[in-house]
Amino acid sequence: MEYTHLGRSGLSVSRLCLGTMNFGPETDEPTSFGIMDAARAAGINFFDTANVYGSKLGRGATESILGRWFAQGGARREDTVLATKVYGTMSDRPNDGKLSALNIRRSLDESLKRLQTDHIDLFQFHHVDRDTPWDEIWQAMETAVAQGKILYAGSSNFAGWHIATAQAEARKRNFTGLVSEQSLYNLLKRDIEREVIPAAQANGMGILPWSPLEGGLLGGVLRKERDGSRRASGANAEKLEKNRDAIGAYEDFAAELGTEPGDLGLAWLMHQKAVTAPIIGPRTMDQLEAGLRAVDVKLDQAALTRLDEIFPGYKTAPEDYAW
Repeated sequence: MEYTHLGRSGLSVSRLCLGTMNFGPETDEPTSFGIMDAARAAGINFFDTANVYGSKLGRGATESILGRWFAQGGARREDTVLATKVYGTMSDRPNDGKLSALNIRRSLDESLKRLQTDHIDLFQFHHVDRDTPWDEIWQAMETAVAQGKILYAGSSNFAGWHIATAQAEARKRNFTGLVSEQSLYNLLKRDIEREVIPAAQANGMGILPWSPLEGGLLGGVLRKERDGSRRASGANAEKLEKNRDAIGAYEDFAAELGTEPGDLGLAWLMHQKAVTAPIIGPRTMDQLEAGLRAVDVKLDQAALTRLDEIFPGYKTAPEDYAW
């Protein structure tokens, strides 16, 4: 496994981050434990979750699974850079959501209990809160840092100007501010190249791409369709039809390189200068093993250029749409 710093921080994290959203709703607890043990054995030290994960089992269920895994001991917690999130509504109480100082404090304490730990390494804002001033947000975070409950702050699903504003307000307070941004980013969805990535880089933040294979569309979907093992449905079926030619060219190029399509999509992300670690969310051990292969895929400039031809990206704004 390779490691890098999370943004401008001194924190070393693996080039792959284990996403846990499927633990509980899609993957039972024993299998989830096995995946986490295997990821740890492979050198993945960066785990991502959120207070709202759990779906039909109830919000908080996924954090509780991680907590029970940590409780087994064996230095599991010590070996893990633990990231979770705050913002999503956890109950019908009016203050059980978003980023008020009250909800940050309450949600953090509840996450700590479920995770059976005394601190969160990376506490992330799951979405921007347009109703709460940054003075309030940063004061609450400063208090949590002073209490030893969190070490670093990160954002998720922020626009470029949200990042710039958050960092400017943090600097006024001589506070570290954000060290990472978790965004939708993959070969099919490159919108953040216009403003989010430039804003993150200018502010010393690492990018953590979620849905790195666009819901499986970059994981060999056409081949699986042909052999009958999987067929896209719903919104994915619409996206597949819209991008069928490009996805076909992509799968052909993966075969030309002698690699699996999913490995190629993850490897491309790890070759992007702004990216710290793509977030993989395996439901099965096989999916974890597939993700791990991507670390060893090296792409030369010719391969990167070909992928840009298949899936064109964006220039930095405003040149992307103006002179």
